[in-house]
Amino acid sequence: MAHVIVVGGGPAGLSAALFTQKNGIETTVFDTDKTWMHKAHLFNYPGIGSQDGTVFLDTLRRQVEAFGVERHEAEVTDVSASDDGFTVTADGEDHDADYVVLATGANRGLAESLGCAFDGDVVDVGVTMETSVEGAYATGAMVRAEEWQAVIAAGDGAAAALNILSTEKGENYHDFDVPGDADEVFSAMADEE
Repeated sequence: MAHVIVVGGGPAGLSAALFTQKNGIETTVFDTDKTWMHKAHLFNYPGIGSQDGTVFLDTLRRQVEAFGVERHEAEVTDVSASDDGFTVTADGEDHDADYVVLATGANRGLAESLGCAFDGDVVDVGVTMETSVEGAYATGAMVRAEEWQAVIAAGDGAAAALNILSTEKGENYHDFDVPGDADEVFSAMADEE
């Protein structure tokens, strides 16, 4: 089974984790809980009338955990490419993954040490959010010069996840659910509890 490690637990990282885990790819998130969302108040996020950023994060965390995402509050100090994926070092322990999604806000240090190409001060990515290192994705503020916004970050995470899913499924993957899908998913979750 493929495994994705997401570094960062803001809108971009948690969106990527939600999409990959929901669609059958084991996903782990490492997060220091130092996201700027704790200082935000959302009233320009579609579907959110007006909500404190911390409350939004708590809701999103419960959502990804309900789908089975493994979430750790730990600092990632290194990401390196290996023969068959990536090794992520968090709190002195190594963790292996087939894919890595970097969602560390404006902190681009891990992308730099991984050897990702840059365009000026930002990580160079395409529309799929994949970096110059195959299987490594960069999202949110690290790929934009001073254009930071929660909805954009969440979209970047979703784009990265959909590209990973397309790669794993061997065809363009569409994550579009209908009411019957939700009934099936949530009744299965209730049965597991």
